[in-house]
Amino acid sequence: MEDVLFESETERDRAAIADYLSTVAESLRAGESITLRAGGNDLDLSVPDRATFEVKAEREGDELSVEFEIEWHESDGDSGDLRIE
Repeated sequence: MEDVLFESETERDRAAIADYLSTVAESLRAGESITLRAGGNDLDLSVPDRATFEVKAEREGDELSVEFEIEWHESDGDSGDLRIE
């Protein structure tokens, strides 16, 4: 069973999306924790040194999407910190 801990969907221009993804990349590279914030909800996550990275492109009717997912088991430890604020 999936338990959604945080979710946010907003329309942004391409430059703002690139800035957000750059922040994620910089934080991953630095080994910092992620803090996701939206609508008064906060979630801190630490990505371990090794994790599964999935990229998926989909088409649903005339809508295209690309998804980036980083997945790990909580038991993998707290070997890296990622922060987005």
